[in-house]
Amino acid sequence: MPTRLREGDGAPVPGFGISSIPSRQPGEHNGLLFSAFLCASASLRESKKGKISARTGIFVLFGFGVPGHNDRASGGAEVHVGILNAMIPIHYVVQRVCRETRDTFTIELAPSSTEESIAAFEPGQFNMLYSFGIGEVPVSISGDPAESGCLVHTIRAVGPVTQALCDVTRGDTLGVRGPFGTAWPVSGAVGGDALIVAGGLGLAPLRPALYGLMRNRSAYGRIALIYGARSPEDLLYRREIEKWRSHLDLQIEVTVDGGRGEWRGHVGVVTTLIGRLVFDPARTTALVCGPEVMMRFTVLELLKQGLSEDRVFLSLERNMKCGMGLCGHCQLGPFLVCRDGPILTYSALRRWMDRREA
Repeated sequence: MPTRLREGDGAPVPGFGISSIPSRQPGEHNGLLFSAFLCASASLRESKKGKISARTGIFVLFGFGVPGHNDRASGGAEVHVGILNAMIPIHYVVQRVCRETRDTFTIELAPSSTEESIAAFEPGQFNMLYSFGIGEVPVSISGDPAESGCLVHTIRAVGPVTQALCDVTRGDTLGVRGPFGTAWPVSGAVGGDALIVAGGLGLAPLRPALYGLMRNRSAYGRIALIYGARSPEDLLYRREIEKWRSHLDLQIEVTVDGGRGEWRGHVGVVTTLIGRLVFDPARTTALVCGPEVMMRFTVLELLKQGLSEDRVFLSLERNMKCGMGLCGHCQLGPFLVCRDGPILTYSALRRWMDRREA
C-alpha cells in the first residue's frame, strides 16, 4: 500500500503551493506545480514514517521554498498533509462488474484495507480512477451515498484507460483518489419540486441525487425523471428504472432518439417530454446532465417553462488530470471544472456553454 500522511504528522511544509508562482489566470503555471506534487507523491511512497521533511529534495529541485531561504518573503505557501494525501491513490478491489450496454460497465469497489478508504462522497462528485500501468481518468460516482464502504462507478469504454477499467474482473485492484468537485443541491431543493433530466451516460452522476431525493421523499414536492438515450440498447440501469416506475410518487419519462424492434416507448429528444410534466417553476430545482448540446436545449426549454437560471444546475465534463485545480487542464473561462464544478448553475455558465474544449 502507498504510504499516506496522517493529519498531525509533522509540520506543514513551507514554501510550496499554488501561490508560490503568482498567477493571474486559473491554471496558469499550475502544470509545473502539478508535476511537483506528483514527485511529492512518489517521495511519500518511500517514506517509512509517513512524514515529509522541509528538506525533501523535490522542493529544491523545483526551486520552491529552498530550506534556509526566506520562504515567506518569496510568497511561499504552506502545503498541508491533506493536499499531499489527495495525490496518492488508495487501493480498491473490484467486487462486482455489471455490463450495462455494449460498451458501458458498472463496477463496484471496496477498499483493500479496512484502515484506508476515501472520504464519504456527495451526489454529483467524482473520483480519479487509476488503472495501474495504463493511466488515470475522472469518473462520476454513480452509487448510493448512504452505502458507506462501497464505491460504484459506471464507465463507458472510449479510450485506453476507460477500456482497461471496463476490462477489470472481480479481485482486480484499482487506484482511487477523491472524492472531488461540487455536488448536486439535493438539500437545497427541499420544500419544492425536483426535476432530473439525463441524457445517455448522464444518468450515472444523477443517480446518487435521485437516491437522496427518494430517501427523504416527504421533504419534496413533485419529483420527476426524464431520461433519453440514442437507442433502447443504450439505456442504463433498465431494471432499476422499472423498479423506480413502481413508485407512485415518482414520475418517469424515458425516450430514445431512434426506436427499433420491440420498443414501444417514446421516440424523440428529451426536451419534447418537459411539457408533459406538472411542476411549479418558481419552486422547482432542475438537475441536468448529458451531452452539452442536449443540456443547452434542455436549459432553453426549462427557461421557457419559467425556471430561473439559478435554479438550473448542470454537470460539466472536461479533460481533468489532477482533480484539485492544480494542472489547469479543465479550465473553462474563470472556472476550473474539477474544483469549481462539475456542478454549476446555468446563471454562472451561460456565457461559457458554447465554448468547445481545446
